[in-house]
Formats: sequence, C-alpha cells, structure tokens
Amino acid sequence: MSAPPPHSTARFLTVWSVAGLVLLPPTVVVAWIAVLSTERGSLCLLYGEQCSGVPDGLAPGFFVTALVAGVLATAWPRTRWPSARFGAVAVQWLAMLTMGVLILSGP
Repeated sequence: MSAPPPHSTARFLTVWSVAGLVLLPPTVVVAWIAVLSTERGSLCLLYGEQCSGVPDGLAPGFFVTALVAGVLATAWPRTRWPSARFGAVAVQWLAMLTMGVLILSGP
C-alpha cells in the first residue's frame, strides 16, 4: 500500500479549510438562534438575569482563531509543509467547534 499522491492530500485540505470558512458564519448564527430561543437566553437578553459565566472575549477569540487558521490553511502553498497545513485545518475546525459549544453553553 502506498501513500496517497500529494495532490489529493492538498485538495483534501483545501476542501476542508474552505468548508470551515463557509460554515463559520452559519455556526455562529444557528448557535445564537438556539440559545436565544430558550427561556434562559431570553431572560439574559431582556433582563440580564441568568447569564453565562463564560468570559466575554472567549467566543469571539475562537471565532478569530478559526477565521485566521482557515485563511492561512487556504492560502498556504499546496505542496509546502502539508503537515503544517493539516495542523492549521485542525486548529480551524477545533476553534470553530469550541466557539459553537461556548455560545450554546452561554446564556
């Protein structure tokens, strides 16, 4: 069994990095809709009661991390250091999923 050709790996990483960039805004919107549709989310929004203990800058920090890692992975030269590109895509998706969980655990 031989290793996959480098072009298929590069294409795989490009597809996942672009998919992560495309899914980043809908992740934020859907998570906030889910949170604000709950009683606790409504109380937090309207009255400032029962709000989350998650620090204010944490979710936006993960958003920026996912965005920067996604742009970096997409713009990275295809044949240069594929392991670094893989790492950037992994950081992108982990940051995006963590941000979604933080928003959902929010208000």
